[in-house]
Amino acid sequence: MGTISNALNVISSGLNADQAALDVVSNNVANASNTGYTQQVANWQENSPVYVNGVGYGTGVTMTGGVSQRDRVLNQQLYQQQQASASASAMESALTTLQTNFTVASSSTSTGNIGTDITNFFTSLSQLETSPTSNALRQQVLSSATMLAGDVSGAANSLNAQQSSLDQSITTEVTQVNTLAASLAQVSQQIQSTSPTQDAGALEDQRQNDLSQLSQLIGINLVTTENNGMSVTVAGGQMLATNGQSFQLTTSVIGGVSHIFLNGTDITSALASGGGQIGGQLTVRDHTIPSTLASLDQLAYSISTQVNTVNNAGTDMAGDNGGAGNIFSQPTVVSGSAAAMSVVMTDPNHIAAAGLGNGTGDNSNMVTMANLANQSIVSGYTPSIAYSNLVSTVGNAVSTATTESTALSASVTQLQNQVSALSSVNLDNQASLMQEYERSYQAASQAFTILNTVMASALNIGVETAVA
Repeated sequence: MGTISNALNVISSGLNADQAALDVVSNNVANASNTGYTQQVANWQENSPVYVNGVGYGTGVTMTGGVSQRDRVLNQQLYQQQQASASASAMESALTTLQTNFTVASSSTSTGNIGTDITNFFTSLSQLETSPTSNALRQQVLSSATMLAGDVSGAANSLNAQQSSLDQSITTEVTQVNTLAASLAQVSQQIQSTSPTQDAGALEDQRQNDLSQLSQLIGINLVTTENNGMSVTVAGGQMLATNGQSFQLTTSVIGGVSHIFLNGTDITSALASGGGQIGGQLTVRDHTIPSTLASLDQLAYSISTQVNTVNNAGTDMAGDNGGAGNIFSQPTVVSGSAAAMSVVMTDPNHIAAAGLGNGTGDNSNMVTMANLANQSIVSGYTPSIAYSNLVSTVGNAVSTATTESTALSASVTQLQNQVSALSSVNLDNQASLMQEYERSYQAASQAFTILNTVMASALNIGVETAVA
């Protein structure tokens, strides 16, 4: 009877293991559409054999649980690529918006094109040379100057507005980072408590989802700790979250923009180069926009001061010698000159076309003013070339960001496909496994039936119907 009893135990363990395996398949199928779920595979383990008189007898099998199919090294590679991709994508979006300030507003008009405005302004000065007393041409000078100043100040104000908008987005995303960091700390502590030596299943899925979202917001580094725990640091090495404890990012306005702090340390610069959406936005907010504004400020400052200087060195229609007044608002410093650029002259008669002390019909001073178009008055370049350099710099930045974003996005997609091939639920495979486990269950059941028949025959000395 010991051998028969052992056979019954083996069959019973098989039935239980097959049923548990079917439960794993059923759970996989139920979560097939859950993007955060990692498929599980039934894990079988041989029971310890029983030895009688030196002979080992098998005691069946145990299904020890479903093992999630994840590759942590592959997942970490994905997080790193997501950081880089999110940063490049954020930069591409912000730079594309920035570039619109320096493109033609309409296909049917040149309005909004500062380069065209510069050309039109100096062309109007050249035209006034031919007829320095013409009121219509004088009015045209003021009109073209107004268009130039309006578009320059408009572009500067748009850049300042974009910088403010990026700043608001960054502060909002900092709140999201704090929420995810708190969740990560809590989940990691639960994993340590419940699954210190093996995959934590659903809890591991939650931690993986939190890490994926966090890596798209900010540059992070992962450190595996004892008992299946995990610590997360930000670019620069400061601790963001560890088992059961998270450290909140804070913001404070410095120099008109929000700086990000962690444990009292300003990590703004480190985050800008660390990746993630915040990193890309910080780069544009703190580097690209200020650099572009500086170039635009220099352009506005140079044109305004040079034109005003020449105008005040001539004679206007009212006979004022050396004091005709400014055409543009006179900047005192370079910074902010673009946003403040405007035309302050209202009377075209105060345009000093004549040379100092010459009659009002003279045009020598206007020749000098018009020639500014061909002089290197803007950081060693003519106004048109200086503006062209600005536009080229922005265009190159957009092109580089677009190329990088496209390449990194493709890399992320490739890694996601690899992760999906391993971790996502394939319903065809699950259907095959379900049939396999069902057949195995049926086989164990049949073995149990056969063994029961044998036992009945033995008890009834060959009379099978006496005992069922």
